Order: sequence, then structure tokens, then C-alpha cells
Amino acid sequence: MSTATFASTPGYGQTLFDLLHYRQAVRVGDRVDISGQGGWDDDITFPESLEEEIVQAFENVERTLATVGATWTDVIAVDSFHIPAVEDTIGDAHNRVMVEQFRKRMGERAPIWTQIGVAALGAPGMRVEIRVTALVNRQD
Repeated sequence: MSTATFASTPGYGQTLFDLLHYRQAVRVGDRVDISGQGGWDDDITFPESLEEEIVQAFENVERTLATVGATWTDVIAVDSFHIPAVEDTIGDAHNRVMVEQFRKRMGERAPIWTQIGVAALGAPGMRVEIRVTALVNRQD
């Protein structure tokens, strides 16, 4: 029987648990799923720059994966949620930084990826959220 191990990201994780009663990560065997991570800091504030917000969201994914023994190189699937800069399209402002971060953190490996444009996210001022699934100890 598999056991689920839940974890909260150091820093903002306890705040989100206290406010909204959820954890950021769960590991069952070699599979890891994390909740959507925004580009917030430990005080749940966002940078003014969209690029900085996306980079911070990637950092927060990395921090969250680490809580259950995973890294970006274990990621097999990414769902990203975006407030479109222009109506009806996510656009280059988001895509350019997302792709740069994938290449920086995963090298030549590429996950499956679904982008979803949304009208609102979980916090005021939030423009991007990233959720991933990872498989630790996989055989490529």
C-alpha cells in the first residue's frame, strides 16, 4: 500500500496552510504532485514585472518540489495558468519567459505542457500560476 506524504513549502507554506488549509506538495511512491505555485515571495506579495513573477513562480516550484525530494529534472508535466496580457491570447510576454525557464531548469528534457488562459487567479495581482507533476527515480 502506498503512503501519501504531504509537505508545505518553507516560508509561505505555513501562511497558506493557516489561511486556506492546504499543502503545496504530495508524494505517493515515486510520483509527486504540487499545487499551483505563484510568483509570490514569503509574504505573498508579487513583483511588478511579469518576467520577475514568472521566474519567482519557477523558483517556488523548485522549493516546493524539494520538500518531497524532487527537482525540476524530475518534472514530467506542467500546467500553467495565465492572465492574458491581451484578450484571447497568452502571448509572447508569458511564453518567452516560460520557455527560457524550462530550458534553464530542465536542459534538453522537455515536459508535456498545457497553458490555460484564465480570467482570475487565487490572489489579487497574480498573473501566473504553475502546477507540476514529477516522477522521481524514473528511467529515461
